Amino acid sequence: MPLELRTAGVPPAPRRAWEREMQARARLVDPSLALGPPVRVATVENLAEAELVQALLLDAGIPSMVRRAGGFDVPDFLAAGPRDVLVPAAAAAAAEEVLGDKARNTRHAAAIDAPRRAGAPWPRLAALTLVALLATAAAAALALALLDST
Repeated sequence: MPLELRTAGVPPAPRRAWEREMQARARLVDPSLALGPPVRVATVENLAEAELVQALLLDAGIPSMVRRAGGFDVPDFLAAGPRDVLVPAAAAAAAEEVLGDKARNTRHAAAIDAPRRAGAPWPRLAALTLVALLATAAAAALALALLDST
């Protein structure tokens, strides 16, 4: 039995590019890993990173989908904002094996692992001087107000 419907004498309609791409992706997926509800396996910074993670998972035969992370579902962000990468429950262990330790919340891991920058000390010094001047001026104004009232 043929996989596509052909009528006598009529050539099949050409497939669109997105249809060919979806069929190529579907052929790469292992059907045994496509069962169960979606489970989050990674959180990435933006859409480009999410597509990279999806490609890594697809190379291993794991189907996946991407959604905007909670609190960032704003249409104005477009491709910006964090994304969650979801896989079926049957593929969660395999996905974590493929992604390794980087699958853990990468936003927070990057913030923890990043070295602190040693900035120039003069902005802090200027801010502290300004606060000291304002505190002195407020104390002087309060003292004058108290002296005038007596």
